[in-house]
Formats: sequence, C-alpha cells, structure tokens
Amino acid sequence: MTAGVGDGPVPLRSVTAARPPIEPLEDPSAPVGHEATSAPIPGPPVVVEHERGSRRPIWIGLALCFGAIAALAAWSLNRPEPLSNDDIATALEEAFSSTTVPQPLGPAIYATVIPSTVIIDVDRLSADDDGIGSGVIVSADGQILTAFHVIDGADAGGITILFSDGSRSSAEIVSTEPENDIAVLQPDSLPEVLVPAVLGGGVNVGDPVWALGAPLGLGGSLSEGIVSGLDRRIPVGDDLILENLIQFDAAVNPGSSGGPLLDRGARVVGIVTALANPSGDDTFSGLGFAVPISVAGGAAGGPAQ
Repeated sequence: MTAGVGDGPVPLRSVTAARPPIEPLEDPSAPVGHEATSAPIPGPPVVVEHERGSRRPIWIGLALCFGAIAALAAWSLNRPEPLSNDDIATALEEAFSSTTVPQPLGPAIYATVIPSTVIIDVDRLSADDDGIGSGVIVSADGQILTAFHVIDGADAGGITILFSDGSRSSAEIVSTEPENDIAVLQPDSLPEVLVPAVLGGGVNVGDPVWALGAPLGLGGSLSEGIVSGLDRRIPVGDDLILENLIQFDAAVNPGSSGGPLLDRGARVVGIVTALANPSGDDTFSGLGFAVPISVAGGAAGGPAQ
C-alpha cells in the first residue's frame, strides 16, 4: 500500500531481497557422470528497512513530555510559600505608611484665617435696623476690610468689633466706597496678638473657595464651594448696581457680608457682599457674590493688594 500525503506515518515493514532460484553447482572433483552435490549458497542477509520520518512523532511527543516534567519540577522548586496573616498585615502597614494621603484643606484654611476674622456689631439710628456683619484684618495697624452696607447708617460710636480672641473694641470708619460696597474700619484698640490676613490674586471658574464669617450671628463659620462665575453684575437696592463680582456657591447668609472669600492658599480673594434668592428671602439659595480683592484691597484709600 502506498501512503498518500497526509495519510500519516507508514507502518514499519520488512523487505527481503528477491533473487532467482539457486542452480546446483557441479563439483569439478567429482567423477564424470556423477551428479554434483547440491550445496545451497547462502543468500544475502535479510535487511530490515524503516521508512524515514516514521519515528519523528514519537520523539516530538517524548520531548514535550520531558519539557512538561521539567517545567513542573522548576515551578515546584521556585513556588513561593503562602503568606501568613502576619506577613499580610506587615505588607499592608508598609503600603499605608509609604503612601501620602492628601489632607483636607478646610481645617488648615480655618486655622490660618480665623485669627484675622472679626464680627462687626452695628447700632443704627433705628433700633430695629441693628445688625451683625463680618470683616477681616488686612494690615499691621489693624485696619479692617468689610462691606459698606454692613456699617451704612451706623450711629456715631455705634460700631463694635469682636476679635477672635474674645476682646472687643469700638471702631471708626476710615473710608468708604459705596459703589463697590466696600468700607475700611480702624479699631480703637487692638488684641494682644494681631494677625493680618494675606491678600491673594485672581480666581478662575471652578476654583475651590471658602467663605468665613458670622452668618446669622454664628461667628467663625466656614463654608466651602467653588467659583461659579466671574464678572457678574447684580442690582443692589434701588439705585446701585455692583459689577465685576465673583459668583460662588459656598453657603452665605445675613451676617456673612464683609467676610473674606478665601482660596486654597488661605488668601483673601474677595469680600462677601451679597446673596441672591429668587423668592426674595434673605436666605442662601446657592448664589453668593463677592467683590474681587483687586477692587476691594485698594478701595477708598484702604490697604493696597
């Protein structure tokens, strides 16, 4: 049988050499007339032939088997030992100790600026119109930056400053700029430790900001948000329009006016001036506004930025 291509290995087979029948040889030494003794001549040896390529699959299979055994032996010798509970605990401790976890900014900002923040208590001509506002110390001689509407209409001697250390002082109005809703106050006496705030620069939409003040008279209140818009223009009262304002969504309420709007570096980037509420209530609805420090810092002869 002939094996075709793709039929697989041809089975081993024995092949003997074919030869013609052996004729008896005459013995020359035998007497004439006598038949020679037949002595068969040995034929050629039997040759066993194996077709080429018939052993290759066997060798390939053996090689694969030995390779698999060797790989299994190597894996068994190099296999890591299972981790114990102590090993896992140690690894976790090392991982956490080597990782720097970002700390929230709010506590650091609060601790930095709260010594510079004041509550402003105002007595006005009308007792029913007395109010509370906020302010921030911005110079080494204790000048305070606040919103003009906080002290507008105050009685002579009717402005009292409450510092963060609990001390109090009366204050005088140094200068005002009503068109920007900014005023500068000078306390008559200063606390033992005076900490002016650092004034910052501009902000961008999306930047985080913090408002620090006394909403509803609750001094030292910090709220967090982002800058929602820039260059806002809003009407305030009957005949005043404030321009170039920072819009933000950190919560503010009556009493927050005049307080600082802070950036992530605890720098004053604005002075809180107003809140907007479509219902007409004096409560926060997600829209707060501040005068940029680029305007407020140098307003009405106050401290430059």
